[in-house]
Amino acid sequence: MEQNKKGSFLKGFIIVLCVIAIAVIGSGFYVVHQNEYVTVRRFGKIIAIESEPGIHFKTPVIDDTQSISAKIVLYDIPASDVITKDKKSMITDTYVLWKVSDPLKYVQTINAIEARAEERIEASVYNATKNAISSMTQDEVIEARGEQLTTHITEESDSDMAGYGITIVQAQIKALDLPDDNKQAVYDRMISERNNIAASYTAEGEAEAQKIHNQTDKQVAIVTAKAQKDAAVLEAEGEASYMETLAKAYDTEEKAEFYSYIRGLDALKASMVGDKTIVLDKSSELAKILMGNFN
Repeated sequence: MEQNKKGSFLKGFIIVLCVIAIAVIGSGFYVVHQNEYVTVRRFGKIIAIESEPGIHFKTPVIDDTQSISAKIVLYDIPASDVITKDKKSMITDTYVLWKVSDPLKYVQTINAIEARAEERIEASVYNATKNAISSMTQDEVIEARGEQLTTHITEESDSDMAGYGITIVQAQIKALDLPDDNKQAVYDRMISERNNIAASYTAEGEAEAQKIHNQTDKQVAIVTAKAQKDAAVLEAEGEASYMETLAKAYDTEEKAEFYSYIRGLDALKASMVGDKTIVLDKSSELAKILMGNFN
């Protein structure tokens, strides 16, 4: 009986030792997942940081591990008031995309606590936003919203958070608004300014159009005057040529008389249109034609 008890005790002891051995050996392995860092600590001191996915070995019992996400995290920062260069209040609503880029610094500075990291990020992004907006007037802020403000705030906050092992991927202002008490007044002033600018552009355009119109009229007048001059010269040359041709054609007495006769007939034809009475001097060419006296 006593021998059986000893055997059972020994068997149980061996089983316990095996379980302990399995647990100890099992604690010597750890798994790193995709987009994850794992820090290995020995007596509280970090001795290794592993980012390669897979199964890895550590000293059983002595070494501890801590997992840190390497994924990009979205943090929606609460809306806050900022003051512009011309002392106007504006409300900014921003979100941030961030990730851990240096797990050692991340652990050393904020002990890899995400809530503490986001507190630091919120302060850093707010300061960057305040610095950017306080250097511009309200109108300049409204014109610069978008890529220009996003780039400035992202770069400044990223530089500040680098000491915590954090990278700011993007700090984006999703809403930039005016306080309700002065929103309408600002909109009215902006509309008025835009109308003034539009009126200025319209006036400049009309002045330029009038200038072009005047230049065109001047050019047309010059071209017209030149054309009229050229036409007068051509007409005078034509008249001279005609007279010269006519003189050559009637350069004898017989031809001259025939010319007078033809002209007389033309004049008589023109004068006989309608019911008319013609009184002629007997010495006139028309009287000679009618009387048949051509000598």
